[in-house]
Amino acid sequence: MNTQLNEMVLRTGRPADEAAIRRLALLDSARPLRGEALVAEVSGRPVAAIDLSDGRVVADPFEHTADVVELLRVRAGEMTPRPQRTPRTGMLARLRAAA
Repeated sequence: MNTQLNEMVLRTGRPADEAAIRRLALLDSARPLRGEALVAEVSGRPVAAIDLSDGRVVADPFEHTADVVELLRVRAGEMTPRPQRTPRTGMLARLRAAA
């Protein structure tokens, strides 16, 4: 039974993280992230990152990061502005306008 507890932090990437994110991309055999990133650190070490502009993820394949990546995706989705709804233009809206 593994009883070791690790501290995980999700935070926006900083310029100082560029080398660590490039390293994650190399380890993951992926292209480097281009846009603003959200970084996941476990015990003070970056283990995964998500590009907030396109949702691409890079992660350390030698760490258990599936749960970390899922949390990154959830948090990135919360940070991305959602488009505002447009007024109804369907049949129900036309019937209401005609009444």
